[in-house]
Amino acid sequence: MSGLVDLDRLRPALAGLGRPPTTEDVAAAMRAEGLVVTDALLYDAVERLHRESYGAGVLDPLLALPGVTDVLVNGPDQVWIDRGHGLERMPLTFGSEEEVRRLALRLAARVGRRLDDAAPYVDARLPDGTRVHAVLGSVADPGTCISLRVPARHRFSLADLVTRGALPSTAVPLLEGLIEHRLAFLVSGGTGTGKTTVLGTLLGLVPHDQRLVVVEDSRELDPPHPHCVRLEGRPANAEGTGALGLAVLVRQALRMRPDRVVVGEVRGAELCDLLAALNTGHEGGCGTVHANSAADVPARLEALAALGGLGREATRTQALSALDAVVHLRRDHDGHRRVAQIGMFGPDEAGGMHVREALAFPRDGTVRRGPAGEEFLSRVAR
Repeated sequence: MSGLVDLDRLRPALAGLGRPPTTEDVAAAMRAEGLVVTDALLYDAVERLHRESYGAGVLDPLLALPGVTDVLVNGPDQVWIDRGHGLERMPLTFGSEEEVRRLALRLAARVGRRLDDAAPYVDARLPDGTRVHAVLGSVADPGTCISLRVPARHRFSLADLVTRGALPSTAVPLLEGLIEHRLAFLVSGGTGTGKTTVLGTLLGLVPHDQRLVVVEDSRELDPPHPHCVRLEGRPANAEGTGALGLAVLVRQALRMRPDRVVVGEVRGAELCDLLAALNTGHEGGCGTVHANSAADVPARLEALAALGGLGREATRTQALSALDAVVHLRRDHDGHRRVAQIGMFGPDEAGGMHVREALAFPRDGTVRRGPAGEEFLSRVAR
């Protein structure tokens, strides 16, 4: 963001202090550069240096806006936010590409991650739970790109989802029955459809005398449940060692006496371990998975299971035995997120598996019953 003082002229002297600069230090650096020192100029320089040193800098006010889920930076001249109604461009710019790069490097350094031209991207979680992804301008156009995913500031109930228009009230007892009768399910949908929010809400319905063990690549789930243990994976360090994958953590979770095993996002070979867990008496397990529709979930599972060395036939056998239902979310063109469909796993005529529609929830608040409707309703009858 453009300012009255060129901070690049002050940085060499301030960097040599070996400590955070004081107001007097900044004033001295300005005089050394032949700059006029007024209260307004000094205040501007100190404020901008402070923003660059702590938090997300100039992006902090955007992260604090009510309802913001994402803050996106595309080089120095484009900043966008998402408040649940689609992307909005903000009247905010950086002074230069170098300023954006410095912010990306500082965010990566806060979590001990490497970010340079040899490793030009990073995906990590900040101490406050904000997820940060950055790609340097050496491989991204129009420059260094930063994507910040803001964690939910409060936990949602099913009533909250109804109030927000994400769920018709008639679906509430059905989802309650899904949890009560311990059906194993996946929450599916595209990026940014609210899968983590809905899964966390459903986990809050699990009886409090049951133990949840949640496995995630990056901690996002925060269910309102008193007995929840979280295991978080980690990437390799700068030396290429120390990685801890979800497949290992799922196996560890099985040794922790879980009543329900939860994988925050199924995205790789850990699917094989999750299916094995659900086939060994761990009822009611669940997770999220990326898919464009409920009908696309079986193909997605086959692709993920192949990463773990599980063939198509074995995947079909394991999945049909382990999984019961899919709760599918969608994001409409106006940015509105909602539960769109519930489906049931079953074998198809070709010897594979498919997800048949049980219930659909159009935006008008009605409920449409599909081919698997009777089966689902009988499974969740209270």
